[in-house]
Amino acid sequence: MTSATVQRSNLTGALYALVAVMCFSLNDVGIKFLSDRYALHQVIFIRSTVGTLLFLAVIMPLSGGLKVMRTRRLKVHLVRGLCVVFANMCLFLGLAAMPIADAVAVFFISPLVITVFSVVFLGETVGARRWAAIAVGFVGVLVIVKPGTSAFQVASLLPMLAATLYAVIHILARKIGGTESAATMAFYIQLTFIIASAGFGLTLGHGAYATDAHPSLSFLLRAWGPVMADDWPILIMLGVSGVLGGFFISQAYRLSEAAFAAPFEYVAMPMAIIWGVTVFGTWPAPTAWIGIALIIGSGLYLLWRESVQDDTLAGKAPRRR
Repeated sequence: MTSATVQRSNLTGALYALVAVMCFSLNDVGIKFLSDRYALHQVIFIRSTVGTLLFLAVIMPLSGGLKVMRTRRLKVHLVRGLCVVFANMCLFLGLAAMPIADAVAVFFISPLVITVFSVVFLGETVGARRWAAIAVGFVGVLVIVKPGTSAFQVASLLPMLAATLYAVIHILARKIGGTESAATMAFYIQLTFIIASAGFGLTLGHGAYATDAHPSLSFLLRAWGPVMADDWPILIMLGVSGVLGGFFISQAYRLSEAAFAAPFEYVAMPMAIIWGVTVFGTWPAPTAWIGIALIIGSGLYLLWRESVQDDTLAGKAPRRR
C-alpha cells in the first residue's frame, strides 16, 4: 500500500470518526435529557429497535444485503456486543447523576486503559514516559471524582467502568476488523442491544424495585411506561445516531490507523461542555477543568507516542522493492 493510499485511508477514517463522535454526543445529551422520565432499558430498547429498522432499510442494502449477517466470529461479536451494551449502560447511568462534561471526561481514560491492557494481555512494552502519562491521566480522574471527600459519589465510577469495557471493545474490534465489515459489526451490536434491553425489561421493567434514592438507581430500576408524544423525536434521534455512530466508528478503525483516528474522538469533550451549558445549564467546576485537562492531555500524549512508535517500527522494518 502506497503512502498516498494510506494517507487517503487515514483521512477517510478520521472523517468517519468525527461523524461517529457527533452521533455519540447526540446520544449522550438525549439519554441524559430522558433519564428522569423513563427506565434506561426502555430507552435502549426503543433506541435499538429504531436503529435496527434503519440498518435493515438503509445500511444493509448498501452493504451487500443479507450477507452482512454471515460471520464465522459469532462468539466474538456477541462478547463485543455485550461489552458495548454494558459500557453504554454504565456511561448512561453515570450521565444521569453527573454533569455531562465530567462523565465524558472520566470516560476518556479509555486510551490509558487500552495501554495498560496492551501490557497485561498482549505483552507489549511501555516506556517510562507513557507510564507517567497514564499516572497523570488517573490523577485527572481523582481530581474530578474527589474520592474521600463529601463531593464523591459512587456514580462517578460508572464512566470509569464504561471506559474499561470500551478498551475491551477496541481490542476485539482490532482482532476481527480484518475479516468482518463495519456493517456486520454494527448489526450484531444492535441485535445484542435489543436482546439485552428486553431481558432487563422483563427482569426490572415492572418497577417492583424502583427507588428515588439516587438518580442512577432510579434510571435503572424505574418501571416501563407510555412514551409522551414530545419525546418520540428524541428517541428516534437516539436510534438513528446510535446505529450510525456504531457503523461509522467501526468503519473508522477499519480504514484508518488507530493512532490517527483516535484523537478525533476527543472532539466529544468540547461538545459535552457545550451541551452542558446550553441544554442543562451546567459549567464544569474549576477543579473539573483541571481534571479534564489532565485526562485529555495524557490521552493525546499516549496516542502521539503510539504514532511515533509505529513510525519508528515501520522505518526499521525491511521494505519491499
